[in-house]
Amino acid sequence: MNIPFLDNWLNRHETERGAGLAAAVTDDPEGANELFSECEMLRVQARAAGLELDGSPASLEALDQLMPRWRRDPEAAPWLGNDAGFYLGTVIIRTQPGAAWRVWPNGQPVILLASGRELNVVEAGVSWAMTGSPELSQVYAEACEG
Repeated sequence: MNIPFLDNWLNRHETERGAGLAAAVTDDPEGANELFSECEMLRVQARAAGLELDGSPASLEALDQLMPRWRRDPEAAPWLGNDAGFYLGTVIIRTQPGAAWRVWPNGQPVILLASGRELNVVEAGVSWAMTGSPELSQVYAEACEG
């Protein structure tokens, strides 16, 4: 399979951690959006609960209402939270003009809003999966404020 974003990331030559991912996100933002939007583990959990993730703000509200059965598995919750953060970022990018993925020097992908504010959506997603707070829809609403 030919995925230019993934090829760029795998073929990085930079030695600094995160530099290869940062370059790939900069060089192919649409590819990054596509890859980060997959969120397969989250989609499986949602589908099992009868929810189809359509990339809308309403789907974030629906996720917030799911019974958090994944919390019974301490190994699965962080992975699911990672997916939840990527999904949250995907919804923000699709609905907020000027929002884009950015990679911090440590390799952490975040959302850069048009206002210049950065949101660590992966951290928010992991916290949501582990504790239920903050709600994904709440983080989205805060991103829309400014």
